[in-house]
Amino acid sequence: MPEKRELRRELLSRRRQLESGELSGSGAALAAQALLLPELAEARTVAAYVSVGTEPGTAELLETLRLRGTLVLLPVLLPDDDLDWGPYTGPGSLAAVRRAGRMELAEPAGPRLGPDAVTEADVVLLPGLAVDGRGMRLGRGGGSYDRVLARLERAGARPALVVLLYDTEVVARVPAEAHDRPVHAVVTPTGVRRFARP
Repeated sequence: MPEKRELRRELLSRRRQLESGELSGSGAALAAQALLLPELAEARTVAAYVSVGTEPGTAELLETLRLRGTLVLLPVLLPDDDLDWGPYTGPGSLAAVRRAGRMELAEPAGPRLGPDAVTEADVVLLPGLAVDGRGMRLGRGGGSYDRVLARLERAGARPALVVLLYDTEVVARVPAEAHDRPVHAVVTPTGVRRFARP
């Protein structure tokens, strides 16, 4: 979809221009805001991700959830771009993985729980590039999280879907296609915005 490609280019360009202070400070501020969500406070299992590059930092949030006793599941990218899941048991449980033509990812080094493990999550934290007032999220375009959302729908699972972004990435409109699904909330370093839950 050309509109999506153009918006992705624009947003990625903006992220590359962020100052190092903004990048380093985003993780602590994002964690503080996210941890105010009752859904995260009550969650037994959270499917999350390890931020890469200029994404808002997730390390502090992952570690705080783990120390609270929450089971944190992290994705493992499969050759077909689907996601398997493994438990996060601390910073030492991550391994750097590089696949041809992709950036280096930090993935759980322990046991794999299978792609369906995400259906047990009470909250799914999603990466993204933007979200609009309807809760429509723009991802990077690989389709991995579209598969996750479709898997949740097929299983009848209804976790809280929360996207983690910078403040400037809450935009007026995200181009949407038939397979796109809205999220329930966006967390930025300065706050939380909720969307109507169907």
